[in-house]
Amino acid sequence: MTSSFGQRSLTRSPSSPRTLFNTVMTVLAFICGVLALVPLLAVLYYVIIRGFSSLNLNVFTQLPPSPFGRNGGFGNAILGTLLMVGIGAIISVPFGVLAAIYLTEFSSRKVARCIRFATNVLSGVPSIIAGVFAYEIVVLTLVKLNLGSYSALGGGFALAILMLPIIVKTTEEALRLVSPDLRQASIGLGATNLQTVTLVVLPIALPAIVTGSTLAIARAGGETAPLIFTALFSSFWPDSLLKPTASLAVLVYNFATSPYQTWQSLAWSASLILLLMVLITSIIARWVTKQKV
Repeated sequence: MTSSFGQRSLTRSPSSPRTLFNTVMTVLAFICGVLALVPLLAVLYYVIIRGFSSLNLNVFTQLPPSPFGRNGGFGNAILGTLLMVGIGAIISVPFGVLAAIYLTEFSSRKVARCIRFATNVLSGVPSIIAGVFAYEIVVLTLVKLNLGSYSALGGGFALAILMLPIIVKTTEEALRLVSPDLRQASIGLGATNLQTVTLVVLPIALPAIVTGSTLAIARAGGETAPLIFTALFSSFWPDSLLKPTASLAVLVYNFATSPYQTWQSLAWSASLILLLMVLITSIIARWVTKQKV
């Protein structure tokens, strides 16, 4: 009797209000999940179809053609993008990681709260504002020194501003996830705070730090507005950090809005390459996250 009664009490009728509500909400959540994927899949499909049709070896090895030319590519834009993102990473990664280490391991709560607030504000600043700031700091300074104007250096500096808050926030979270017991054990064995951070905490948090840096690089690679203000564009191969430099994002903007069919086709191919670069970077970030130190 008890077993039979218990079995009946645990069985919920399919027509009960709770069961119906649960079913409706499950179906609704599934539909919302599918709808959330529709824009991504639509963008991927459209860019792949339009970009792949114009993709060939020339786009990686040749310079942009004239408006009425047929053969050409955007190898200079690929190289320029890698160059400026690299400059941004060289500037932002060391500063971001060191700032996060200071916040987590050495600063007082009041100072850390102020720096976190400033980091959050910086992460919400529109990218075009970062471009204007870099224009004032780098481009106009180069003009005053007669060293140039628009340049890859200015573009890399603008991208570093956008990358910095992402690196600081992700690195800080990674360091905070390291168990305090490991810190106490290291200090108990006679290590200093600096030795504990460099030899214990950082190696454990390294995969997450690399992930945050990789995601910051992926975001910087697709920025357009800051590069228009700082690096502008060039139809030649980059041969100096102090000269205008082409980038994939600016090339897409310039060529997609042009009335020439050749340039529009190249814009779609450049969009596909840029999308693949961001996708590969995200995959690398996911792969690094799964690695165990």
